[in-house]
Amino acid sequence: MATKKRLQRIGVNVLAWTLSLLLIMPLVLILINSFKTSQEAAQMSLRLPSVLQLENFKTVIERGKLGVTFLNSLTYSVFSVLLCTLTSAMAAFVLSRNRSKANKIVYFLIVLGMAMPINFIALMKVMQTLDIINKRIGIILLYAAIQTPFNVFLIYSFVGKIPKDIDEAAIIDGCSPLQLFFSIIVPLIKPVLVTVMVLTFLNTWNEYILPLYFLGSSDKWPMTLAVYNFFGMYYRDWNLVCADIVLTSLPVIIVYLLGQKYIVSGMTAGAVKG
Repeated sequence: MATKKRLQRIGVNVLAWTLSLLLIMPLVLILINSFKTSQEAAQMSLRLPSVLQLENFKTVIERGKLGVTFLNSLTYSVFSVLLCTLTSAMAAFVLSRNRSKANKIVYFLIVLGMAMPINFIALMKVMQTLDIINKRIGIILLYAAIQTPFNVFLIYSFVGKIPKDIDEAAIIDGCSPLQLFFSIIVPLIKPVLVTVMVLTFLNTWNEYILPLYFLGSSDKWPMTLAVYNFFGMYYRDWNLVCADIVLTSLPVIIVYLLGQKYIVSGMTAGAVKG
């Protein structure tokens, strides 16, 4: 029996390592080819470069206008994170603490947004009516609105695990509703808030379709569209394309590595109770 369990454990580990290598191989391929010459990168092999071509990254930054697009992506991501996290947390707190029939319906309608597809025609009309199409504030509001349902779902479950006695004690001590939320509840739900912030940042940074539809000016494009535009100009120089992809993916990788422990704890805690 012990031998059988050991063999099963070894088999699971081998399978996990095999799948991990298959998933990470494209990333390794892109990273290696970003340091090659154009001729070497054309082969798209895992062979190490004969000479490290660090100037590939300098060329990409200058020709691909990554400085401007980086600031655009950072602006969209940061403000979307702040807006979406704040509104989702406040909505989840109210809906979780006051579970009236009306609030349950509101919560259901919000969470239903996770499964509903985006109607781009109707969304275009709404943004045109509000005069926020092709504007930075418009894309920020759009990012925040689209990610609110999932964030409310996560935070709602987390808040539900906090005893209501804490709220009652704080109110007796003279806390106003805002003081109760920001001084008492927010510190207690920090893990899920960090999870929401990291996931919102990653989703916003990686988004490609929404800015393609709703940002017509190239000076407002995020880095994902800059990669698309750069590939159109230098589709034969795979070393430059790979360098562009590496620079675009680097902020996402850094943010994920810094917040991965919060993502695991927040997702686990939020999934226990609905």
